[in-house]
Amino acid sequence: MSGTSEGPIPRAGVSPGTGPPDITQRERQGSDVSELRDYRAAFAAAALPMAVVDRLGRIVRPNEALGGFLGADPASLTGQLAAGLVGLTSDSPTWQAYTEVLRGTRPRLRCTRRLKHADGRPLWAEVTVVPMGDPGTGAGRALLSVSDVSDRRELRERLRHLRMHDPVTRLPNRTLFFERLTAALESPQPQDGSPPHHGRIGLCYLDIDGFKAVNDTLGHRTGDRLLAAVAGRLTDCAEADDHRTGGHLVARLGGDEFAILVDDSSGTRQLTDLARSVLTALQRPFEVAGHRLSVSASIGVVERASSGTSATALMQAADTTLYWAKADGRARWTLYDAERNAHRMTRQALSATLLPAVERGEFTLEYQPLVGMADEVVRGVEALVRWNHPRFGLLAPSRFVPIAEEDGTIVQLGRWVLRTACRQARRWQLEHPDEPALFISVNVAVRQLRDSDLVADVAEILAETGLEPGLLQLELTESAVMGSSGRPLRVLQALSDMGVRIAIDDFGTGYSNLAYLSRLPVSVLKLDGSFVRGFRYEDGAHPSPADETIVEAMVQLAHRLGLTVTAECVETSGQAERLRRIGCDTGQGWLYSRAVAPERIAELIGTRSPEG
Repeated sequence: MSGTSEGPIPRAGVSPGTGPPDITQRERQGSDVSELRDYRAAFAAAALPMAVVDRLGRIVRPNEALGGFLGADPASLTGQLAAGLVGLTSDSPTWQAYTEVLRGTRPRLRCTRRLKHADGRPLWAEVTVVPMGDPGTGAGRALLSVSDVSDRRELRERLRHLRMHDPVTRLPNRTLFFERLTAALESPQPQDGSPPHHGRIGLCYLDIDGFKAVNDTLGHRTGDRLLAAVAGRLTDCAEADDHRTGGHLVARLGGDEFAILVDDSSGTRQLTDLARSVLTALQRPFEVAGHRLSVSASIGVVERASSGTSATALMQAADTTLYWAKADGRARWTLYDAERNAHRMTRQALSATLLPAVERGEFTLEYQPLVGMADEVVRGVEALVRWNHPRFGLLAPSRFVPIAEEDGTIVQLGRWVLRTACRQARRWQLEHPDEPALFISVNVAVRQLRDSDLVADVAEILAETGLEPGLLQLELTESAVMGSSGRPLRVLQALSDMGVRIAIDDFGTGYSNLAYLSRLPVSVLKLDGSFVRGFRYEDGAHPSPADETIVEAMVQLAHRLGLTVTAECVETSGQAERLRRIGCDTGQGWLYSRAVAPERIAELIGTRSPEG
């Protein structure tokens, strides 16, 4: 025996340093079987309806809860296709996702379905399908479960209803309205055999005339009750019209603004009929909180093809049309007019660029001769402004002067016109020193009297150009001059004291307060062209004796007050002869010349008129 120990002799079939594998394997296998038995017991006893399905979607093992949910013996469910039992075949996207889970290419499917319980009650169920085993191992079995989420769904719907509805009227609010409007515009034609859509959409957009007065006098509580009553009548009108196409939505958009959306309009006639019915319904008095209230509404009506229309464009058109209805007198409906809107958009574009156009020098002046009736010699000219617009071309004053008067740009524009006209008049005077100087007539807006220091402007421009005050004539409309008091009257008096002539333009169409005329610092009356047009023989119409009598009386009155008279719109020699016989001092019109460039006026100085 050597000194080296050989250690214990191992038993056959057992490696040194290891335990007996047959015992360990049996224990492990027994544990797995026990766990599997526990899982199956839990699966069978679970309250949650579940089933194991194979890769073809057939039920391999349902639990008792699924049988109770479907009202069937669980054993009878084995082999059935699970998708049909829980509504997974109702739409293509869900079916596609389900098959991907069964193939092992998708980790999970979760969707909500409207199902019916075995006891007959409808419910919302959340259906979940997940692969069993390691994801990515390929097709295999999957676990399907069905969870009743009706309470959660109902709570969510209640919260959504509160969020999407107006608390005062219970109508859909602005958020829900725009959600429905967007959906209506994006809705495709039905493919299931249902009648095709008209492909059109309509909207009645309204607000309550004078509602603020109700709130201010009777309080917001009464105002809210009135709004609720209005909402009820609007709903009745929509429901009465609903049988024609359906889909009407009545919404409160805020304040006293409401909308009725017809998401499948049959045409303009339907919308205008609906608007008429709304006006009629709202004309009946409301009994609210012990008060008998009468209200009306202004309604903007828009109807158009859904294709190519956005929610923003539709609402802009409706808002514009509602504005027209209110501007036209309220208590009425107005239909959207593309041409009218184009004019409005042009007006807005002009308004936005007026002041920069003055600064860029886009304006120019033309001059129309004022001719002596007795000798037909040019005595003066009226300066008429034109706008060389880079987009719209040459614009007459009627296109932009009213806009300038509204936004105040007329002050800057008027100052430019006055300076340019005076400078041109002085240039003619210097170029023709041997001829009588022409006076220059410039139109002045009433806003220039009120919002600018016109006296200082005139004095500065006359000093700058060297033009004599007596060669400047300022024209104001009769409506602007008559009734002038305070600052406007003081401005006119100061200009007259300076030596500037004041003319009343379009005389005879405004207030015609002849007694007041004697107290104004006026030098010239310009008779409105409507009187002169009544003098024509050439067009086959008989002249108006009344017009001639009126003109003759006004001329005599003006002369007695020391005023001169200019007749506007003289177009024929017959008119000119009769006006001369009556006693008019000067004439202006196409008989003599249209408005022309300053070079053409220079050719007329010292000569008879072009038609003389």
